[in-house]
Amino acid sequence: MQSATENQGRILLVDDESAILRTFRYCLEDEGYTVATAGSSAQAEALLQRQVFDLCFLDLRLGEENGLDVLAQMRVQAPWMRVVIVTAHSAIDTAVDAMQAGAADYLVKPCSPDQLRLAAAKQLEVRQLTARLEALEGEVRKPGEGMDSHSPAMMAVLETARQVAATDANILILGESGTGKGELSRAIHGWSKRAKKAFVTINCPSLSAELMESELFGHTRGAFTGASESTLGRVSQADGGTLFLDEIGDFPLALQPKLLRFIQDKEYERVGDPVTRRADVRILAATNLNLEEMVRAGKFREDLLYRLNVITLKLPPLRERPEDVIELAERFLARFVKDYARPARGFADEARNALLGYRWPGNVRELRNVIERASIICPQERVDVSHLGLGGAPTESNTPRIGASLSLEELEKAHIAAVIATSETLDEAARTLGIDASTLYRKRKQYGL
Repeated sequence: MQSATENQGRILLVDDESAILRTFRYCLEDEGYTVATAGSSAQAEALLQRQVFDLCFLDLRLGEENGLDVLAQMRVQAPWMRVVIVTAHSAIDTAVDAMQAGAADYLVKPCSPDQLRLAAAKQLEVRQLTARLEALEGEVRKPGEGMDSHSPAMMAVLETARQVAATDANILILGESGTGKGELSRAIHGWSKRAKKAFVTINCPSLSAELMESELFGHTRGAFTGASESTLGRVSQADGGTLFLDEIGDFPLALQPKLLRFIQDKEYERVGDPVTRRADVRILAATNLNLEEMVRAGKFREDLLYRLNVITLKLPPLRERPEDVIELAERFLARFVKDYARPARGFADEARNALLGYRWPGNVRELRNVIERASIICPQERVDVSHLGLGGAPTESNTPRIGASLSLEELEKAHIAAVIATSETLDEAARTLGIDASTLYRKRKQYGL
């Protein structure tokens, strides 16, 4: 378990006895926690409106107030906060009722300093694990592991990334789809002093302006139709850590002033709540679009672009780093044969030549997908060229060109194939092509893709 000073938990104490508040506060502050106190539910509500707390010790008897009612109010106002009920021996049955109503645990008064510290450490550890769950999902290795390269262009990018990771400068990562912008952003977070805090991602093309504001900053219950519960928001989840804005070029124009204000001042408001909040968040953003052209076209704010690209890193496409193709392929193969318990251990010479000769329009993401498929269908120790499925795919020499002697059908087939290869999902490919998912399904069936 981490030490208290590493946890840096934010704790709210609610009790109508000033002596209890003072004793609890001194004990917890000695452990390195940030502590605030409230003598009534009204004071607690005011504090919760201004600050984010990880844990609350709530007295079951607050003068004339019922602690269960206060607990219910807290569950609405700060649903992410762990609440430990503090009670006397005579009210243990009520404490159990409180746990059934959403409390995380209960503590019986009088309690020793060790009991208080143990209760705090236990609940904060659970809170931190919950907050970091999203950052850990989908990661199969440590951030930055495998981000090495033999390509001079890629090595230069990685060297700069390591240098700026130690700062809090905003970074804009540019590159074609599938070049590893998300992977590099996670590596930068892992190399930074914020590594022990959350890495939170927002996929900008996936949400409308209204939903994006709620997702980014959070909302209160009843703020809009369907808002049955209050939500924390990604900005608050990333407090102390890193917020990654994936495909920032698709960030809603109407919401860009609020994002700009947060980047400049670290202040924001939840939807439906006038209270101004603060969060210490580092911003990383990525796009495969030309933001300068979008600024000239009035589709992206110039001042926001200036704030985002304090440092710019441009990832080279895989076709410009052939030195890395085989090493990446071998790394992916080793991972997938372990995951799927398959027999493949390497590549036949023809397969290696095919990997090196392919243009990789989908970049590293496409290479990963090709190797994953090959690892599954290969029944032997060496992956053969037939397992790669690259025979009919476009290469540097046979990529269709605009104006070439091709039918519209051939050109459409090649374009759809290339877009699918560079998209994480078929829904994303359909959006890029400007068609709905059902139309893409029919096209794939028509062309045998």
